[in-house]
Amino acid sequence: MMIFNTRFGRLFFFSTEPQACSYLPEREAVMLFADPNKVIDTETYARLIDYGFRRSGDNVYRPHCRGCQACVPVRIPVDDFQPDRAQRRTWRRNQDLVVTTARTDFGPEHLDLYHRYQLARHDDRVSVRDSREQLEFLRSRFIDTSTLEYRLAGRLVMVSVIDQLPHGLSAVYTFYEADDPDIVKRGLGTYGVLRQVEECRARRLPWLYLGYWIAESDKMAYKSRYRPLHAYREGRWEQLLTAGDGER
Repeated sequence: MMIFNTRFGRLFFFSTEPQACSYLPEREAVMLFADPNKVIDTETYARLIDYGFRRSGDNVYRPHCRGCQACVPVRIPVDDFQPDRAQRRTWRRNQDLVVTTARTDFGPEHLDLYHRYQLARHDDRVSVRDSREQLEFLRSRFIDTSTLEYRLAGRLVMVSVIDQLPHGLSAVYTFYEADDPDIVKRGLGTYGVLRQVEECRARRLPWLYLGYWIAESDKMAYKSRYRPLHAYREGRWEQLLTAGDGER
């Protein structure tokens, strides 16, 4: 059991029983999670994220799998980030989108977009219900959370949920229009990351935390396209990829 000191007192961590891994089905996953009865505010979470933790709702966790270290926490050093040619094209392609900051007060249009995104990306795993409870994993009662809303001629086409930390933004989750061919070709997922990098620059924050990079998972390997990229391994952050690696 891990113990972490906070201004609210000691924070204890517990591990789950092994269960099927969501990203590598042939493996088992174990999670280390913080005591759900304790308050984890923005300051505490900022410290925990630098130890590789993430959140889902108010639950804070980190993979703790025996014999597997496939889930690697990664972050973009904002000042050094250099978009490649494809990312620059995506940026230009989406300059007609209007981006605004909002609270996490999700309404019917957010729920509809989320449902359609889930059906397009995970059609065998989602039950479509008109319930705000489905989006509760994006909200937090104690952490400074907001959304970036992206609109095309007034139509909501993408939502990025972000946590603001003293030293960066944490990309919590992004969902977008994924079943309209004209919208799909815009590369909204890529643009969402690029726009969050720019949001960090506007707020003078040095890091954009992208969560876990999993090289063996098609759904999570894309994060290596953003360079340079730093990874948390063996108790410290180190440069994983530089801007000069691979094709530009």
